[in-house]
Amino acid sequence: MARIIDGKQIAADLRVKIAADVTRLQGAGVTPGLAVVLVGDDPASRVYVSMKEKACAAAGIFSVEHKLAAETTERELLDLIDSLNRDEKIDGILVQLPLPDPIDEGKVLEAILPTKDVDGFHPYNVGRLVTGNPLFQPCTPYGVMKMLEAEKVDLAGKDVVIIGRSNIVGKPVALMCLAEHATVTICHSRTRDLADKVRKADVVIAAVGRPEMIKGDWIKPGAIVIDVGVNRVGDKKLVGDVDFAGASERAAAITPVPGGVGPMTISMLLFNTVVSAGRRAAV
Repeated sequence: MARIIDGKQIAADLRVKIAADVTRLQGAGVTPGLAVVLVGDDPASRVYVSMKEKACAAAGIFSVEHKLAAETTERELLDLIDSLNRDEKIDGILVQLPLPDPIDEGKVLEAILPTKDVDGFHPYNVGRLVTGNPLFQPCTPYGVMKMLEAEKVDLAGKDVVIIGRSNIVGKPVALMCLAEHATVTICHSRTRDLADKVRKADVVIAAVGRPEMIKGDWIKPGAIVIDVGVNRVGDKKLVGDVDFAGASERAAAITPVPGGVGPMTISMLLFNTVVSAGRRAAV
């Protein structure tokens, strides 16, 4: 039976370190600051923003939330971002996605200063990740890497199969694994012979967004399984992209859903914000 990788505990341990770093920065006269921009009234986004606020408060990070009406124009949003770019108290800017139509998400994300892009989505930061010299790394894939580090998984020489090719998880986590000297295969919902490819993997990272698409008998005995997917089935049940029960019979270790990768995302947002503040303080 697989060992459960406890994302809640790994995230909690990381937040202890983050809080200590915040205290050190405050001693140098700098309090890390995060600005979160929420446009419209999407319920899931509202809950996520509230979680970020609580996490910032617990870590000692100054946070400010800008709640804008769904009718906010693109120009008004860009003007706000320009103001936050120039605010010396703000080390990180996060614009909660999705944005309502007709706002151009790409234009908005590119308006954020790369040095304050704690989500790691600006093309400048994506380019630096590609060249192996990242300024900020996207929070969810960075959280995956921190989990593997906490579990003492050495990726050097390992066969890593990633199911999912999104700009948010699949592509960046592939680059991060390459940087750790893994041999990486990126698959997706249209990959032929997907099961055979997964069966060869020492590490499986599932981020395709389809409930329990990865079957238990696809998992190589002794593999590490990281399930990034969160899918609602029925009224309440949440499941990942991997058949947890089946995969647990074969894997050496596996993340649960919920309680796996999810708690790491906000922790890495705080981590990136504190790193940004450290650059401002030059400590």
